[in-house]
Amino acid sequence: MISITRACKVIRLPKSMFYYQSVKDDTEVIKKLLEMVALRPREGQDKIYQRLRLEGYGWNKKRVRRIYLKLGLNLRRKTKKRIPARVKEPLVQVEQPNQTWSMDFMSDALENGRRFRVLNVIDDFNRKAVTIEAEFAFPSFGVIQSLKRAFEEQGKPSKIRVDNGPEFTSLEFSEWCRVQEIELYYIQPGKPMQNGYIERFNRTFRQDVLDAHLFSGIDQVRHIAEQWMDDYNYSRPHEALGGITPHQTEAKFSSKQACLDEKTSYSKQNEVHLNPV
Repeated sequence: MISITRACKVIRLPKSMFYYQSVKDDTEVIKKLLEMVALRPREGQDKIYQRLRLEGYGWNKKRVRRIYLKLGLNLRRKTKKRIPARVKEPLVQVEQPNQTWSMDFMSDALENGRRFRVLNVIDDFNRKAVTIEAEFAFPSFGVIQSLKRAFEEQGKPSKIRVDNGPEFTSLEFSEWCRVQEIELYYIQPGKPMQNGYIERFNRTFRQDVLDAHLFSGIDQVRHIAEQWMDDYNYSRPHEALGGITPHQTEAKFSSKQACLDEKTSYSKQNEVHLNPV
């Protein structure tokens, strides 16, 4: 057993330094910092220090910073995001394609445990799957790009129904929809069945795809989702559509609309013949 005196000599440490105990008392600084952070959680160290100086405290900046970091106050503090009041709107059956789309996210994991997200978009008129896209990250910019690609193939909807997720409530997404003249309808928080069409679609997609396969990579997810979407749109009968497919429902509507347009055109021609200028 070596003595403290000999150990200090070996490492060339003054014995007085070994026995030294700090006499600093940071209790008052800690109390004040915690008080200020509780009142203003979004302000950082520099702003807090400026407030301390204005209030007459003489603590230097290095001391304030040391205690600020020691308390872990530099870590990001979550604040509750205020969501505007949402008005409940009945889930009605729309009368034509591209009148209202419904959109929602799903999540799952690959075989290695890495999480991914799937964006599902359907047309409320015939429950057609407009797009299914899988990515590891899906910010609002990614949602916009997915919709742009969907617009090129399907046309643009008049309205889109979504939940209150951050991708849909972001300023970037809402401003883009405003420019595109698309009305955004947000369901009430905690009321997923107000977006019942996409919720029903999500359940089928999870049963047939996400729960039925063990994915080795994101490309495999995309490939299987694309095959499933083709089958869903063109081959799978839908009870709510009278036992026919979304594609057949759309074709039926187009045929009916063409007949109405032809009758309207014929009526106008007869009016011109009967009432010549």
